[in-house]
Amino acid sequence: MGGAQSTDHSGGHRAWIGSFTSGGGRGITTAAVDPATGALTPLTATDVLPDPSYLAHDPRTGVLYAVSEGEPGAVGAFEATADGLRPLGPAVPVGGCGPTHLSLAGDRLLTANYTSGSISSLPLAGDGAPGGPAAVLAHRGSGPDVDRQQGPHAHQVLPDPSGRWVLATDLGTDSVRICAAHPATGSLRVHSETALRAGTGPRHLAFHPGGEVAYVLHELEPQLTVCGWNARSGRLEPLCEVPLASASAPGGVRAYPSAVVASPDGRFAWAAVRGADAIATFTLADGARKPRLTGTVPCGGAWPRDLAVDPSGRRLYAANEHSGDVTWFDVDPVTGEPRRAGSVAVPAATCVVFG
Repeated sequence: MGGAQSTDHSGGHRAWIGSFTSGGGRGITTAAVDPATGALTPLTATDVLPDPSYLAHDPRTGVLYAVSEGEPGAVGAFEATADGLRPLGPAVPVGGCGPTHLSLAGDRLLTANYTSGSISSLPLAGDGAPGGPAAVLAHRGSGPDVDRQQGPHAHQVLPDPSGRWVLATDLGTDSVRICAAHPATGSLRVHSETALRAGTGPRHLAFHPGGEVAYVLHELEPQLTVCGWNARSGRLEPLCEVPLASASAPGGVRAYPSAVVASPDGRFAWAAVRGADAIATFTLADGARKPRLTGTVPCGGAWPRDLAVDPSGRRLYAANEHSGDVTWFDVDPVTGEPRRAGSVAVPAATCVVFG
């Protein structure tokens, strides 16, 4: 988020919504964002890339990137125009299966390949188009959950705030790997690995804006692990766990946390919980290392796969996959509580990013 913002022909800002085409989604939907209300208005959609479940926008070039969450997996790049998205060439293989996340790290594009349990690094051309072959780092290990942790399952990969390191959360090995990139080839090597509690399934990580604390959200157990981050040494240290007890699903339905985000001003954090279909709010009034769960609200639909904060920090967006909609919330500036403000139908919605 941040950086220069794209505008559409109506004069507002743009957002892009990913979805599962295999689940009836339209691929990538381009939407206008009303700057006064935060409302999304779909403009165009493209399904040239199958299952673009996660997106990333480069504010430097204006290029939009998307995974193709299939077997084998691939990535696509698009130029945003007044008429929609124009592909920057064909999709590029990532050398792994089931990519669930991608991010930008300098002149490289990174993907986390869930099914194959690996992370990939691809070079970017001058116009932002990704190329190959991908440099692939395979994870090793497993966890105690025989159904979900029979092997590694990389779920997210992103650079740290300093830009020196790459962190990858692995649901299958209950760990976060900290990697360094080769300056010439962009290939990744493991610098250190932080073990988290067995069977919890770390899925998603978000840094506090201060850059010295990271929040790891677990999918197999509803909890948040607070970690100290040292960019000088490339070390991630678990400090404490914060249960999401009040976000447990009713009627014995299992809760599956999906995404965590922090507010740009560093005062709040939020987590989406599938099953419970809720958004949990944490206050950081006691400091970044001491988040306190203050309550939960309904996500506005079913199965919130991802959360996004708009660039202003005043609104929160939930991509509700099973109900097929994106719901937006106004954030209370005092308490951080999200207050539902509207929604728009987007079949099989999985992700929202802003330009």
